[in-house]
Amino acid sequence: MSLDKNTLDSLKIDRSAAPRPGPSLGIFFLLLVLIGAGAGVAVWSMTPKAIEVRTAVAKEVTVGDKGETTLLNASGYVTARRLATVSSKVTGKVMEVRVEEGMQVEKDQVLAVIDSSNVEKSLALAEAQLKSAGEALNETRANIVLAERDLKRATDLTKQEVMTEADLDRAEANAKSLKARLERQQADIGVAEQEVALWKQQLDDYTIRAPFSGIVTTKNAQPGEIISLMSAGGAFTRTGICTIVDMTSLEIEVDVSESYINRVQAGQPVQATLDSYPEWKIPAKVIAIIPTADRQKATVKVRVGFDQLDPKILPDMSVKVAFLSSATEETKTVQRSVTVPKDAIQEREGRKVVWVVKDGKVERRAVTVSSETGNDVTIAAGVSGGETVVMNPPATIAEGDKITEVKA
Repeated sequence: MSLDKNTLDSLKIDRSAAPRPGPSLGIFFLLLVLIGAGAGVAVWSMTPKAIEVRTAVAKEVTVGDKGETTLLNASGYVTARRLATVSSKVTGKVMEVRVEEGMQVEKDQVLAVIDSSNVEKSLALAEAQLKSAGEALNETRANIVLAERDLKRATDLTKQEVMTEADLDRAEANAKSLKARLERQQADIGVAEQEVALWKQQLDDYTIRAPFSGIVTTKNAQPGEIISLMSAGGAFTRTGICTIVDMTSLEIEVDVSESYINRVQAGQPVQATLDSYPEWKIPAKVIAIIPTADRQKATVKVRVGFDQLDPKILPDMSVKVAFLSSATEETKTVQRSVTVPKDAIQEREGRKVVWVVKDGKVERRAVTVSSETGNDVTIAAGVSGGETVVMNPPATIAEGDKITEVKA
């Protein structure tokens, strides 16, 4: 059976009319991944970044308020109650000086030695005379023993009428004379001993000693110079070896006007401030009010003692004192304040604020500043002790911003 060409053509499949295949499943999933990544990037870019800042901790300071008020301000100088320019009781040439400025000396420590050769010779002579008097005394004692035996023998012979009364009288006179000589020589021994003691005392005067413990502030003499109790030779004669100050006797002398002396009384608390250390408040109290007034200056001198001495306090320093009025124990109160670094304070909308860190975020607090001391600011209200504040907060910082802390 044969088929013609038309019949064969009718049996062919027309593929031009068939539908085109759709996108593959892999392409579909790829599109989903790309869309998700884009959304994640968008969300991450919209999340705010944490601000890196330096922080510090607010410190709480407790101050005891004793209810003291300043009644009177005055000025004076630090003085030493025990101060001496050590000199010599005798005139002589300085052989040795054993001190320097700033040296600590103890009582009776040797400060200087003066030439004492003449006194040493006189002392040696007095000791020799004392020894000679002692030998003469021993000789007289031996003669008295012999004279007493002669007197006893003469008495016995006179009773036996062998010796005359005249011989007995001579024996008695000799014994009494020797006893009188012994008494005189004993007195001479006492005189010689006193003379030796005198020369020893004079010899000791040629050694200059410290009258009390203290610190040498000035050195006035050098070896080879002449020193005397009084300046008899003008500028060529020294009157002192050195000056010693007892640093434990330092106090303050203040001249108070007569018009205000009624505000001062013994035992009154005082706050002293040295001009050299203006930030250092030194507690003190009134020792005494000198009971006399200066007619020219119309002032009364007041002695003020330090509660505790310090090596930084030196004689002749100028000092300002504030006489305080002390309250009773019932009126004493305790004040608490908070200090933060000055760099933590920021001005916003005309008010002073600080940024406090809580749970990694910042919180704005309005504060009341009571005082400033150096780099610290005392805050009366707004921040509690122990809270963390932001140092040098950026201008763009806002409430609720996340931060990363870097301790100051």
